Amino acid sequence: MTVFLNHQGPGRAILPLAAATVLAGMSVGSVHAAGVSITSYGHSALLIRGGGQSVLVNPFRAVGCAKGLAEPRVNANVTLASSELPDEGARIGGGTYLSKPGSYRVGGLDLEGFSAPHDRMGGRRFGNATIWRWQQGGLNFAHLGGTAAPLSGEDRVLLGRPDVLIIGVGGGGKVYNGDEAAAVVRQLNPRRVIPVQYVKGDAPSGCDQGGVQPFLDAMSGTQVRQVGPSLSLPGNLGDSTVIEVMR
Repeated sequence: MTVFLNHQGPGRAILPLAAATVLAGMSVGSVHAAGVSITSYGHSALLIRGGGQSVLVNPFRAVGCAKGLAEPRVNANVTLASSELPDEGARIGGGTYLSKPGSYRVGGLDLEGFSAPHDRMGGRRFGNATIWRWQQGGLNFAHLGGTAAPLSGEDRVLLGRPDVLIIGVGGGGKVYNGDEAAAVVRQLNPRRVIPVQYVKGDAPSGCDQGGVQPFLDAMSGTQVRQVGPSLSLPGNLGDSTVIEVMR
């Protein structure tokens, strides 16, 4: 598969005008799209199929907070990783692997990655992660599964209003806690929210993450759907925010 990229190095990626123009029209195009199907493998790993493409997000090794989970050894056209840490960027699937900020075209997908601190200390503890956005099946995706840093004004402009926001909520050193994730959701006002990076039941030894409930409590008044490991989304999601709890 041919991959075209405009790699910006370790700093923040500056979007080319052409890519920004394409992304600006995502919400309009989504009205006519077929939508996507999403499979959750736990932790922050999702397989998203739609628009003739498949995207694997944050495949993991069964270590740390992912200990005890089945590793998502699946093939996809492209893998998007928040970082190359084994619990959110394991190279265990097929297809093109992307973890660095930049502008990429893989098959029929335009993908934009830009840098954000992984932690609440400006990256001094865990370095930087990559925030991703792309269009698939007519829907505008934003993936914030690997950061605990508040969004800057530039971040909010780059992300716009996502149709689907994937966001870590379990807390710990490199993931938003419930209140922090809720603040980001209110800033971005997405149509669908998929919380990730949280544990169910007792946390594995050495894991500093908690469950999803503090995030749901912080989002009190927002519709919540418990959908299990599989989710189908149409191309037109309406205008209100809905939280889709998978697994």
